[in-house]
Amino acid sequence: MREMDQPYRLIALDVDGTLLNDEHQLTEGTKEAVRLAHEAGATIVLCTGRGPSNSFYLMEELGFQGVLIAHNGAATVMSEDKRLIHSFAYHMHDLAGLVAYCRETGIHYDANTAFDMYIDRITPREQDMYVKYGIRPIRVEDVVMLQEPVQKFTMFGTMERMDQLEAEWPQIGCEMSPIRSGDFFVDVMHPEATKGNALKKLAESLAVPREQVLAVGNYYNDIAMLEFAGLGVAVANSPDKVKEAADLVTVSNNEEAVRGILEQYVLGSR
Repeated sequence: MREMDQPYRLIALDVDGTLLNDEHQLTEGTKEAVRLAHEAGATIVLCTGRGPSNSFYLMEELGFQGVLIAHNGAATVMSEDKRLIHSFAYHMHDLAGLVAYCRETGIHYDANTAFDMYIDRITPREQDMYVKYGIRPIRVEDVVMLQEPVQKFTMFGTMERMDQLEAEWPQIGCEMSPIRSGDFFVDVMHPEATKGNALKKLAESLAVPREQVLAVGNYYNDIAMLEFAGLGVAVANSPDKVKEAADLVTVSNNEEAVRGILEQYVLGSR
């Protein structure tokens, strides 16, 4: 049974395309709503496909420290002390065949550990993309030779090229599954690494039942957390499959969707 003064005690917010507008900005109205929800006692967790290093600044903008579910659920960290709480990881030698495919077809890729990103080749187009997202990848000779466990392997290209990659996946010979995290991105992670599984583990650790979990997202990599949450909300700019997985659909990220949901379902009950 939900507490009357705080119906949703754990609030999971996707970042790009949900919390941020299309200019990758966190509006003042959204900041205020998130802060007020935090002050009301809700645990705010940012759930993103980004790595922690280019997500921590958002917690600083919001004005408080907290939990960050990064790499699409593969790494859960505390923003205050950069402590890794939980992770789903694997080794790059498991993806040697996929890396060879990317090199043959000219698809850009990067390998992500909990806190760092590694690349072994780059063009000006990819460099611009990293600058856009505030990422500083580390250059190595061969990502396949990385010894540290990785949480996510990301491929980047045009929408058409990523569509083709997904269509050709059965022929690539990679035993791990791809997940579309954006129009131009396809990720490969541990089979159990989803935003939904990470959110479930966090809720259990906080003794918060799923009925008191609210999640807001916009893309395919958000489906698992929308389905887990007691209230899963898709923003209007979501693909149809994401909207179908949600309990309700709200306005777009450019219309302060997160602010509206928090005001209606969290702050309205204060």
